Amino acid sequence: MSSLSEQFFQKAKNIIPGGVNSPVRAFKSVGLSPLFIKKASGSKIYDIEGNEYIDYVGSWGPMILGHANEQVLAAVSFACDHGTSFGAPTLVEIEIAELITSIMPSIEMIRMVNSGTEATMSAIRLARGYTGRDKIVKFEGCYHGHGDSFLIKAGSGALTLGIPDSKGVTQGVAKDTLTAQFNSIDSVKSLIRENKNQIASVIVEPICGNVGCIPPNRSFLRDLRDLCSSESIVLIFDEVMTGFRVALGGAQEIYNVKPDLTCLGKIIGGGLPVGAYGGKKEIMEHIAPAGDIYQAGTLSGNPVAMTAGLETLKILTEPGTYGTLEKKSKKLELGIAENLKKLNLKLTSNRVGSMFSLFFTDKEVIDFQSAKTSDTKKFSLYFKEMLDQGIYLAPSQFEAGFMSLAHSDDDIEKTVKANYNALKKVFS
Repeated sequence: MSSLSEQFFQKAKNIIPGGVNSPVRAFKSVGLSPLFIKKASGSKIYDIEGNEYIDYVGSWGPMILGHANEQVLAAVSFACDHGTSFGAPTLVEIEIAELITSIMPSIEMIRMVNSGTEATMSAIRLARGYTGRDKIVKFEGCYHGHGDSFLIKAGSGALTLGIPDSKGVTQGVAKDTLTAQFNSIDSVKSLIRENKNQIASVIVEPICGNVGCIPPNRSFLRDLRDLCSSESIVLIFDEVMTGFRVALGGAQEIYNVKPDLTCLGKIIGGGLPVGAYGGKKEIMEHIAPAGDIYQAGTLSGNPVAMTAGLETLKILTEPGTYGTLEKKSKKLELGIAENLKKLNLKLTSNRVGSMFSLFFTDKEVIDFQSAKTSDTKKFSLYFKEMLDQGIYLAPSQFEAGFMSLAHSDDDIEKTVKANYNALKKVFS
C-alpha cells in the first residue's frame, strides 16, 4: 500500500466528503485506503509512488481499448485544438449518433447527455410522460445511477413497495418505485397485476454489473419484452455498462431482445464523461424541443467527449475486435477455473464477454440474494493479496471486472498466477 496515497487520502477527507468523488473509490468495503493514480497506459495503471498494476477496473468499464490509446488521444488533441465546448450543434454529434443507430437497431433516435445517471433519469421521465403513468419497476441489485427513483430497495420482500435506500429520497418518490427480483419474471407479473395500468416502465440491466456480473437466464429478457409489450409498458435496457462492452451491439445483440429505450454511457465517451438515451422514434420525438417532455444540458454532446467516443467506436467496429476480446477473456476465465480445481475450491465465476466476476460463494449467483451469500471478508483478503501482487481489481465483491484489448497474454498469465497465490493464502 502506497504511504503517499494514505497521506493524500487523509488530506482529501478534510476537503472532499469521504475523501473521494464517488463512494466505491474509497476502498471502504475492503478495509483499505485507496491508491491515488498518477497515470495509465495500455493495461497498466501507476500510483503516485510509481507502482505498476495490471488494471481490471478500466475506469469502471469505459477503457475497452486500454488506457491512453494513441488513436483516441490524437483525435481528442485535434478536437481540443478547435475548442472544448461551444454550446451549439457540431457535426461530430451527428456522426456518432449515426454510428450508434447503425449498430443498435433498437435505437432510431438518440439524445446525448453527460452521465449514465442523467441518461437513466431522463429515460424514466420520458417513459412517464409518454405513457401518462407514474410507477416504474426496477430490479433488486440493479444499479441505474443515483437518481432518486433508483435509490430504492425492496424492504422485507421483493414484491413490496419501495422504501428509500438513502436519506434525502422522499416517500413520495419511493411509492412510485416497485422492486422485482432479477431473473424472476413471476415477480414482475405480480407487480403488474397489483398495479394494473399504473406502470410506465420496467428498467433493467440486461446483464447485472453493479452487484457483480450476473447474466439473465435463457428466457428472462424475452419474457420481459413480451410482458411489457402486452401491458403497454416501456421497456428500458440500462446498457451504460454493457453497451459495446459484451458485444458490439450490447446485451440486446447477444440475447436478441429489442427494448423500447436504451441507456448508454462509459464506452461511448472513450473515457470522457458521457451518457445517452435513445430508442423508438415515436417515443424519442416527445423530448424537447420536438416534444413537451423537457430535458437539457449545457455540455451535452460535448465535442471532445463525442470525438473520443466516436474514435473508440470506430476501432471497435473493425473486424475481429470482439473475437480478440473474447479470446483474452476466455483465457483468464479458464485460468481461474483451473486454479479453483487445483485448490479444490467451489467458488462461483460468472462471465459475459469481457465482463467477469469471481464470487466468494459456492452457490450459483443468479440474482442479488444469491450474490449476497458471498463471503465479503474473504474477498477483502483476496483483494489485498491481489493488489500486493500488482493486480488492480474493483474494491468490492459486488462489482464486475473488465478485460481490455490492451491486456497481453503475459498480463493474463501473471493475473492467473496471482489469483492462485491469493486464493491459496486466503483459504489456507
